[in-house]
Amino acid sequence: MLTKNIKIAIVGGGPGGLTLARLLQMNGAEVKVYERDLNKNARVQGATLDLHDDSGLKALEKAGLMDAFKANYRPGADKMRIVDHLANVAYDQHTDNQPEETFGNPYFRPEIDRGPLRKILLESLDPDTVVWNSQFKSMQQTGNTWTVEFQNGNLATADLVIAADGANSKIRHLITPLKPVYSGVTAIEGSIYDAQHKVPRIFELLKDGKIFGFGTGKTIIVSSKGDGSVAFYAGFRAPENWSSQYELDFSDKASILNWFKHEFAEWDNIWQELFENAETPFIPRPLYCIPLNQTWDALSNLTMLGDAAHLMPPYAGEGVNMAMLDALELSEHLINPEYKTLQTAIANYENQMRIRAAEAAKGSLENTLWMHDNDAITKMMAMFDAPS
Repeated sequence: MLTKNIKIAIVGGGPGGLTLARLLQMNGAEVKVYERDLNKNARVQGATLDLHDDSGLKALEKAGLMDAFKANYRPGADKMRIVDHLANVAYDQHTDNQPEETFGNPYFRPEIDRGPLRKILLESLDPDTVVWNSQFKSMQQTGNTWTVEFQNGNLATADLVIAADGANSKIRHLITPLKPVYSGVTAIEGSIYDAQHKVPRIFELLKDGKIFGFGTGKTIIVSSKGDGSVAFYAGFRAPENWSSQYELDFSDKASILNWFKHEFAEWDNIWQELFENAETPFIPRPLYCIPLNQTWDALSNLTMLGDAAHLMPPYAGEGVNMAMLDALELSEHLINPEYKTLQTAIANYENQMRIRAAEAAKGSLENTLWMHDNDAITKMMAMFDAPS
């Protein structure tokens, strides 16, 4: 087996990196995960994750973690309300009387908060697998061995390195010079704790699920979380350097609220609750997408997965699912006795991954663009075959 008697370093402890570590350890590999967070108790930001039957859930099943997932997912959190910019409900999955989907249904997309998913994966690993406070700085190759340096001055050596370091990967350039391309859409992310009391109207509209708000060529997406908080994203078309042009201070709530009132002036004032009560700083997120025809020559001891390999906008829910499926497929290639060299295994994994990721990225990019058209709510409603 190719993973026998070699040291494997996974840079990045997100769902993709941790899933890969679990799958490799199940097959006897020596693995370390290097994660920039200070410890396992670091606050996990972002909205909830919906896992798909043929990708994220498939990887968890292979990792022997479905029972843990079923004990921690949030039934009903996948239900959405589609509303217009005035908060009028156009479609409500809470009351559509459709048969309840469940595990085994290919269209079932159960939601789980990022924290519980991370906890499930961490607890499945051997003790001390994750090396915390390890923010990547650089790496150099000597012979067939990589020496990885971290911001804290620590060094690690490995025979095989997998970049799982996300959208702003510092390792990707060692594999390919191709860079993701700006989609034309930017989102501002915010979080609100104790949402029931701080944003009661939004909380009532949310019903512990999701809100997709469309109008005037803009979007607001809100997701409930199991700890009583909500995450939200306000999306709009803008130049790539939008935030620097406007010189906005994302740590100044009053400044961002004034910007929102101006740019979303036609939206009902219910949405202002989000910006009035959010924690600071807000996070600007210009949305990027991989070149759909990207390719490169496989290396012998370095590869990547997840957003590092195929960053795409989040409007199709594919990011985490593609990362976890990458982990599954990469692990299967590395332990497959048919491959005689690491480079051959990596090449076949990457060829398969690029084709799959390009298809998902194409759909994500298309969704991103039409969701920020003036007729987005009509198009969204058509997807559910419901009258607008």
